[in-house]
Amino acid sequence: MAERSTAAVDVADNSGEQPLTAKADQSTADGVAKNPERDTDSDEAQGGGAEGPGRKASPPELHSGHKLARRYRLEECVTRLDGFSSWRAVDEKLRRAVGVHVLPADHARARSVLAAARSSALLGDPRFVQVLDAVEENDLVYVVHEWLPDATELSTLLAGGPLEPHDAYQMVSQVASAMAAAHREGLAHLRLNPNAVLRASTGQWRIRGLAVNAALRGVSSDTPQRTDTEAIGALLYAALTQRWPYENDAYGLSGLPKDIGLIAPDQVRAGVHRGLSELTMRALVNDGATASRHEAPCTTPEELVKAIGEMPRIRPPEPAFTAPPEYQRTTYQQGTYGRSAPHAGATQPIAAPPPPLQSRTGKALKWAVSALLIAALGLGSWQLADALMGQSDKSDDTHKSQTTDSGDKNHKKPVSGKPIAIQSARDFDPFGQDGSEKPGDIGKTYDNSTATYWQTDFYRSPEFGNLKSGVGIILDLGKVQRVGKVTVTFVGQTSVELRAASADAGAEPTSFDAYSKVADGTGTTVTLQPGKALKSQYLLVWLTKLPADSAGQWRGRVADIKVTS
Repeated sequence: MAERSTAAVDVADNSGEQPLTAKADQSTADGVAKNPERDTDSDEAQGGGAEGPGRKASPPELHSGHKLARRYRLEECVTRLDGFSSWRAVDEKLRRAVGVHVLPADHARARSVLAAARSSALLGDPRFVQVLDAVEENDLVYVVHEWLPDATELSTLLAGGPLEPHDAYQMVSQVASAMAAAHREGLAHLRLNPNAVLRASTGQWRIRGLAVNAALRGVSSDTPQRTDTEAIGALLYAALTQRWPYENDAYGLSGLPKDIGLIAPDQVRAGVHRGLSELTMRALVNDGATASRHEAPCTTPEELVKAIGEMPRIRPPEPAFTAPPEYQRTTYQQGTYGRSAPHAGATQPIAAPPPPLQSRTGKALKWAVSALLIAALGLGSWQLADALMGQSDKSDDTHKSQTTDSGDKNHKKPVSGKPIAIQSARDFDPFGQDGSEKPGDIGKTYDNSTATYWQTDFYRSPEFGNLKSGVGIILDLGKVQRVGKVTVTFVGQTSVELRAASADAGAEPTSFDAYSKVADGTGTTVTLQPGKALKSQYLLVWLTKLPADSAGQWRGRVADIKVTS
C-alpha cells in the first residue's frame, strides 16, 4: 500500500460538543481525505476539508420558520459549519419535506456549489437523491434536495452489526453501477461514505450529495474515478466487517489495529464471503500493491461493475419456516357428540371408519358371479357365463363412473402435448447497433434448469430506453412441427410475444417482418398458446417490456423455454 501522509483538522459538531481533533488520512495521489474522524452532519462526511481560496464567510443568520423564495420553510438545522448550514425544510407549494443547503452568495465556494448542484440535477438518475432546485437570491445561495424520511443511512444499519452477504452484494452492486453511470456523464462524488449511502424501505440503495458534498467542502481530485472506487471499497469493507479499513475510527466504526496495514475482510472477521472479500481488496488496494492472491485492481467504478458481474450470483437467504401448531381434534371429531365427554387427559380411541359401501357390494357381487360361473361351467352353459360376466363388468363400471367421473361416463382426461426438443437457439436483436444481445448464454434458456438464465443488456426504461421495440431469441425445432404452446420462465415480470416463421421457410429468416405474431402475455411464467393450429420450424420469443433489476435499471432474463405440441 502506498505510504500516506496525515494532517490535523478540526471538526465542528452541531450537537454542541467541543470540537474534535482528527487525522485526515489523505492519499498522496489525489489529496482527498480517506479517513475522516467522524461525520458531523446528516448529509455529508465530517467537515474537515480545506477551506478554498478567499475569506471564510460567516454562516447565514437563519432560524426555524424562515422562508426561502416564499416557498421553502426552514424547520430544523442539522449542520452548521464551514460557512454553510444544512436544514430540514418544508416545500409549502408541494407540501413535502425537503433538505436545503444554504451559504452566503460571497462564500468562497458558492459558485462551485451552484455549478455542482445544477450538473447533478441534470443527471436525473433515480439512484441518487435528486437536486430539486439551485438558486442565488437575496445574497444567499441555496440548494434544495430530496428528503427521504423512510431511508436509513448505512452507518445506522452497521450500528447493529455487519450486513448479510446478500445485502452487502446488493449495496455494492447498486452503488458501483450508479457511480459508473455518473462518471460516464462527467460527475464524481468524492465524498462517498456510510452517511452518504441510504437504504430505502423498498430495499433500493440511494446515494446523496453527488458532486454537491465535495463542492460544499472544497474537495477536488486529479483522479476522481479512482477516488470514488476506493470509497466504494471502503463501504463494502465496513458492510462486511463492521470496521473502517483505516487506522482511525470513523462513522461510528472502529478502525483497524495500528501497524498491521490493510488486511482482507475475511481475515478480520470469520464467515465473511470470500468473493466479496476479494472484491473489496480489488477496489481498496488499487495502487498496484496487491497481494498475490488478488486479481487485478479495480481503478474505476466501471471496472468494479464488471468485476461484480463476473462473480457468482449471491442469493438471498431462505425464509425461515415456522411449523404450524399441532392439530387437535375437537370432541365432535372424536365421536363424543351426544354423549358424556371423557374426563380431562383421557385418550379416546378413534374408531376406524367402515369400509366403503362400494367395496363390500362389489366383493359380494364378484363372489356371486364366481359361484354362478362355476355352475355354468358345470352345466356347459358358456352363454350364461358370458352374460353374467358382462353384467359384473357393467356394474363395476357404473360404480366407478359414479365415484370418479361424477356420473359422466363419457368424461375423458385431456391429453397433454408432447415436448418438442429445441435443436438450437440464438439471440435476435435486429434493431440494435451490432445485431447481438449476450449470445454466450443463450444455451441457458433451454437447459431444463431455471437456476441459469440468458439476460439482455441494461436499458434505462422498461421499453428498452425507447431505442428499439424489443429483443428476442430464435428457436430452431429441427424441422417443421405442430406447435401447441410455448412456456417461458423469466426472472421478473416480463411482457413477451410468440412469433413464428412460415412453415414454407426453407431456412431461418433473418428479418423481423418474417415472423408473425401468434400469441402474447405478461408474467414471470408465461404460457404462449396460438389461437389456431400452428406449424413452423422457427419460433421467435420476442421480449417487449422489461422488469427493473436491483440496480434500478431494466433488463430481461429468460430462465427456461419449453415447447410442446
